[in-house]
Amino acid sequence: MALTRFERFLGRLLRAVVWMLFAAFKLFAPQQRHGVSRLPPITNPLLLLSAMQLARKIRRKEVTSVEVVQSYIDRIQEVNPLINAMVKDRFSAALQEAAQVDKLIEEETGGEEVLEDRLPLLGVPITVKEAFALQGMPNSTGLLTRRDLVSGVDAPSVALLKRAGAIPLGVTNCSELCMWLESHNHLYGITNNPYDFERIAGGSSGGEGSILGAGASVIGVGSDIGGSIRIPCFFNGIFGHKPSTGIVSNDGQYPPASGLQMGFLCTGPMCRYAEDLIPMLSIMGGPNANKLCLSAEVDLKKLRFFSVPHNGGSHLVSPVDAQLLQAQKMVVRRLEADLGVKVQELFIPQLKYSFQIWGTMMASPGKDGKPPTTFAELMSEGGKKIWPVWELFKWLLGFSSHTIAAIGLALVELFQSSHPSPFVLQQKESLQQELEELLGTDGVLLYPSHPQISPKHHHPIFTPFNFCYTGIFNILGLPVTQCPLGLSEEGLPLGVQIVTGKLQDRLSLATALYLEKAIGGWREPGKTTAKP
Repeated sequence: MALTRFERFLGRLLRAVVWMLFAAFKLFAPQQRHGVSRLPPITNPLLLLSAMQLARKIRRKEVTSVEVVQSYIDRIQEVNPLINAMVKDRFSAALQEAAQVDKLIEEETGGEEVLEDRLPLLGVPITVKEAFALQGMPNSTGLLTRRDLVSGVDAPSVALLKRAGAIPLGVTNCSELCMWLESHNHLYGITNNPYDFERIAGGSSGGEGSILGAGASVIGVGSDIGGSIRIPCFFNGIFGHKPSTGIVSNDGQYPPASGLQMGFLCTGPMCRYAEDLIPMLSIMGGPNANKLCLSAEVDLKKLRFFSVPHNGGSHLVSPVDAQLLQAQKMVVRRLEADLGVKVQELFIPQLKYSFQIWGTMMASPGKDGKPPTTFAELMSEGGKKIWPVWELFKWLLGFSSHTIAAIGLALVELFQSSHPSPFVLQQKESLQQELEELLGTDGVLLYPSHPQISPKHHHPIFTPFNFCYTGIFNILGLPVTQCPLGLSEEGLPLGVQIVTGKLQDRLSLATALYLEKAIGGWREPGKTTAKP
């Protein structure tokens, strides 16, 4: 659907204002300084194996868990001063647990098969987003008033991974209260992209994305209510999956969802290698994972593929970068050449209202009629009530304990209407019905992960609506796999979202596994700068 002349004018005006504001912001924003321009190369071959490969080698006594855990500790200590991704480690405890794993394997009499069935991740290191409860670790979600809080238990998803044998190394940074697409807070600071330290790692699971993209972790845990798994995975060149709604428990993370948000929040796996997605999801989902039939074979040649290149041209959102459009077209060509399928290009007009739909549904009361907890209330947790306008004034003077992004979100709430627009609700229902009918049980949709390649630090403040490329699928409850597609001309990750029908997660996961083999998957930062 073509844009009207007025919409094109608004788009140009908004972009001009954004660039002027950003130019002014850079004059006053603190500048980061780095002594080096890129990460040191990976020299330990253990860091280039998937979690499944590591688990297999550990079970077969080809390598000890202590060796694997120590190799990742060494890498974290090497790169974390540059990227600020891990905010609290448990290295001593992890090495002790790894030694216990090696002892268990030595004493096991049932053979490798018994260990694989009972403890599929035995001895494999893992990292966890700080917003999740991990026993003995902080759970502040970047809020200064929660700085002394230490978790006494594990979140259910974390507990299941530990029960499968995984060994946590520590917790990773996130945006303040998990509602922004840059991982920055006044407790832990800002996280850098491993491909370019001047760029963002995404949010809210940005620390997790950065540590994985840097080759300092192999698998991790993230959460996603508007793209908080997929955006960091895209910016950091790794794989991630937002499962179908209700499969993985969201308990044990802060802040908890409220209102209708409980149906939009998803917990899921993040990893460098596609083959780890299904095993992780199978473990994290517990008994609910059976609903996904993840072990069923998928014949990609029998699927129907669709490609949507953009959201229809909303004037609130940046145009999709030309390199991302070309990367998506490359995927289409590979699918058609390798599988013999026909990928149909579509334009879905309701996607133009993605941000309005997301904002309306996120602010809607739950089934009990109670409105969701406001962002200002969450910011006030454990302290005095936050007044957003006063907090902005304090920030301008350098006295606020909150980031400008968090203050901005609280300010936006002041202008939100308590009465949802009938037009927006109609667009949501129409889009939901159209996509569910289109995808069915054998449809796969390609859609941009974000309109921009990883932006410079703080730039999302001036393009706040770009996340709607991911957020719309939280509202629709559809599973989505984020897949890397090589690097841009600047050496930054490219990628695409792979969307399927409800409970058809295995289709997007199988497509991601195919694309990893066809295109190359994760690329080591600083080592490869060529386009895909």
